[in-house]
Amino acid sequence: MPARSAAVAARITIAAVLALALLEILWELLLAPLPGARWLALKALPLAVLLPGVARGAVRPRQWLVLLLPWYLAEALVRALTESGRHAIVAAMAAVLAAAAFGAAMAWFRAEKRARRA
Repeated sequence: MPARSAAVAARITIAAVLALALLEILWELLLAPLPGARWLALKALPLAVLLPGVARGAVRPRQWLVLLLPWYLAEALVRALTESGRHAIVAAMAAVLAAAAFGAAMAWFRAEKRARRA
């Protein structure tokens, strides 16, 4: 059972990180760009760099991901609460994805630890 829960957590983590990276790019380029700040789309670059390692299941990229995701969550929450309209909705979606990716990544680590013990 722990191996199955690790696989589910892995799939959720990978899907959430991929969705968050795509949303971050779309957010700053198309959906709700800030005037003159299209360069903010570069914030998706760390997620894109870590994604192949996370998809392989490598530990180090997942550790870095868990360290980075709270920053994405914090930025999304601040922008969701301080901006209005479409900007707030996109920021709230990013916050949900960042929280889901963080929770799934932590569950993945926990499930692997349980599987090693068993």
